[in-house]
Amino acid sequence: MSLLWVLIVCSVLAISEITTGSSSCPPFDSTPSFPFSSSPGCGHPSFQIKCSSPHSVISINNVSFDVLRYEPNSTSLTLTPQSTPPTTESRKNCSAFHFPNIPTHSINLSGSPFRISDASCSRLSLLRACSPPNLPNCSHCPFDCKLVKNPAQLVHDCGGFTHQALSSEQGCQPDVLEYLGRFLKEDGIQVEYDEDQDSYFKSCKACQAENGVCGFNSSDPTKFFLCFHSKSSFSPPWIHENNLSHIAVLISIFALTCLLLGLSVGIAVFRSRKFKSSATEEDPTTLFLHRHRSASLLPPVFTYEELESSTNKFDPKRKIGDGGFGSVFLGQLLDSRIVAVKYLHTQHHTTAFSTKSFCNEILILSSINHPNLVKLHGYCSDPRGLLLVYDYVPNGTLADHLHGSKSLYGKGTSLTWQVRVDIALQTALAMEYLHFSVLPAIVHRDITSTNIFVEKDMRIKVGDFGLSRLLTLAETSSSGSGYVWTGPQGTPGYLDPDYHRSFRLTDKSDVYSFGVVLLELISGLKAVDQSRDKREMALADLVVSKIQMGLLRQVVDPVLAVDEESMDGVDAIAELAFRCVAADKDDRPDSKEIVEELKRIRSRTRGCSLRGSNSNVSDVVQQQQS
Repeated sequence: MSLLWVLIVCSVLAISEITTGSSSCPPFDSTPSFPFSSSPGCGHPSFQIKCSSPHSVISINNVSFDVLRYEPNSTSLTLTPQSTPPTTESRKNCSAFHFPNIPTHSINLSGSPFRISDASCSRLSLLRACSPPNLPNCSHCPFDCKLVKNPAQLVHDCGGFTHQALSSEQGCQPDVLEYLGRFLKEDGIQVEYDEDQDSYFKSCKACQAENGVCGFNSSDPTKFFLCFHSKSSFSPPWIHENNLSHIAVLISIFALTCLLLGLSVGIAVFRSRKFKSSATEEDPTTLFLHRHRSASLLPPVFTYEELESSTNKFDPKRKIGDGGFGSVFLGQLLDSRIVAVKYLHTQHHTTAFSTKSFCNEILILSSINHPNLVKLHGYCSDPRGLLLVYDYVPNGTLADHLHGSKSLYGKGTSLTWQVRVDIALQTALAMEYLHFSVLPAIVHRDITSTNIFVEKDMRIKVGDFGLSRLLTLAETSSSGSGYVWTGPQGTPGYLDPDYHRSFRLTDKSDVYSFGVVLLELISGLKAVDQSRDKREMALADLVVSKIQMGLLRQVVDPVLAVDEESMDGVDAIAELAFRCVAADKDDRPDSKEIVEELKRIRSRTRGCSLRGSNSNVSDVVQQQQS
């Protein structure tokens, strides 16, 4: 009977929410997952969500925070401290008066199961005042002085966080307090709930293991944990045998609930025969994809067994690639198509990233179509693994041809200058398409020689969109281009230093990475090589210094240096690459300018005709230009 009472109470709460509109609880689009809840007696007693507009409120360690963002079905929240007016006249000269979101003391989550995310700590640790710092009145505003000297003290848990700066100007702000005020108001601090640090949550896991429902006695001061199941003797505290009116109301609710349950069971049985397979197969990943894209616009879904069979049970002999977040296997589908099957790693520490990368790549690739971008043929979301099915590009990557087994020093042949120019132009055409032909624009965020795949006729396709971002939250920067705030991610040697410094991702971040690829094409050297001198470990640092000293030929690929006719083109590409890797993003050309410049360079080098199958590349690029 007690389980039935729970159902009755839940029904009453649901009806109440519908009739009163209390289900609106921003930023939660639907009912928050445990431990968060806004319903009395549900979820975690210490972290109840108080619904309000424009932001709901949560209290941690007796400090109230506005909830700015929430990722569905996660335990991660983005918070900002609630505004607190100055308590004394002297405090009116402090940050709390001008920036009420800045607290008057360090935010301390110690003792709670919440911890500050590494991304937020990293961002605060990079921040510093430009020299000399403009300090407030330290006798009246001691905490403000501490923040100006060390902004990471805003959060107690970030006090010991260290981050190696790329340059002395990284994170420099003329007014640290103003920046912190904007940061807290617009972006907030991301916190993550750690279930292993909460004894209450462990009790809930034991309850759920027995198919119970987690809750607590909201009328008891201690709010002790309760597990609702069929054998529990608990009944709601507001039921009394001598209260006949309450009993009459409950009997009516009970009868109505039984009727609704009977109808629901009948409808469920009727529909289960038609939708049984789809209802049992959908998992949270599939539901997430369907919320963001119509099922008809998503690529086909493969079964795990089908892809397992196509790769001979993921035979190591069929492995054709291996990256930080997945291995790629050669597969043959039932219709005889040869494909590349990417199996994302699912270790505990990478599961969240793999799932995010998996969904991101499906949503991006299902919305674009370009001859120089890889095509996604389908996907599989299964508890045993996340799999993506792509075009199979049989001739390796650009990195293989420049540095690996297909280079001049391996068993293959070297890349001619004409082929290198064509590869650069095709890559630029793909980048221009992502930046200017797609709405909203897409930033690839990982344009590298290992993500440029080469066909047998030396055409290329750019792939690996796991880190890509849509500029859906675009704001207006000083240059007029859109950007989004996000933690820096990418491949060392290709990562835009301006993005790493400001946390602002723009299309110019792709331009920087492309500039490094251009430097690889003219030098034949790796983007990062630890065997080089420390100051020249990054290829961009090495080549830029040579260009500035007029010593470019010292780093030109020996294969190109022997051909004097190609050196004019090498100089032009080097000049373009020099602009692309400029430290300030506003000094870099956009992808449209890059395409036009590469077309001019290509037209000047057309006298150097390609031989054999390489001539097909010129034809393909010529068709794209027309």
